[in-house]
Amino acid sequence: MIGVCIPAHDEAALIGACLDSVCAAAAQLQEPVRIVVVADACRDATAALARTWGCDVVEIGARCVGTARAVGMDHLVGLGARWLCCTDADSRVPPQWITAQLACASDAVCGTIGVEDWHEHPLHVAQAFASHYQDRNGHRHIHGANLGVSSAAYRRAGGFAPLVAHEDVRLVEALLAQQATVAWVRDPRVITSARRIARAPEGFAAWLQARWHTGGGVPAGAALT
Repeated sequence: MIGVCIPAHDEAALIGACLDSVCAAAAQLQEPVRIVVVADACRDATAALARTWGCDVVEIGARCVGTARAVGMDHLVGLGARWLCCTDADSRVPPQWITAQLACASDAVCGTIGVEDWHEHPLHVAQAFASHYQDRNGHRHIHGANLGVSSAAYRRAGGFAPLVAHEDVRLVEALLAQQATVAWVRDPRVITSARRIARAPEGFAAWLQARWHTGGGVPAGAALT
């Protein structure tokens, strides 16, 4: 069985498109796929919407993306998932998302992200992203929106840490420390939102917001992992 983990905080406006895309990706497999949405401190209809898609829903009040991902992954591991995929509720995965991850035959897969709608930002923000981003195989970006890992490797690495940001980076660092094989692939690329209101501090929205204020330059200490 394949598991898909989606943490969500007040994502009623966007999670429908996310789940549509994940279900389309799941339909490409002969193997069962279980989707869990971890509704973290949601005050909107996120959990109810996820249930209408037939997802498992776990409701927590941590307001912490690392905790939400860990709860979802533990849920899937407990159900017997052999491969764990992660994305975000404001993202859309391509139909080949899961099959392409499995085809890498590695312990983990780090994929790329893309943005289709920049209407909330001035042109220089989109240009800064385009100039900074390594949109190629062999990149070194790490995104919770486009990550896959075997259950065995995930457990050996100790799972997601309860961090409010960069929990995905810490997990991949732990995987590498365990000598896990990681595929750094351009495709499958996940489309994510470029919204200005961040759900997690120091996430993609915060990186874009920093570009806004620096005119596209990269301030000291800033990094898009």
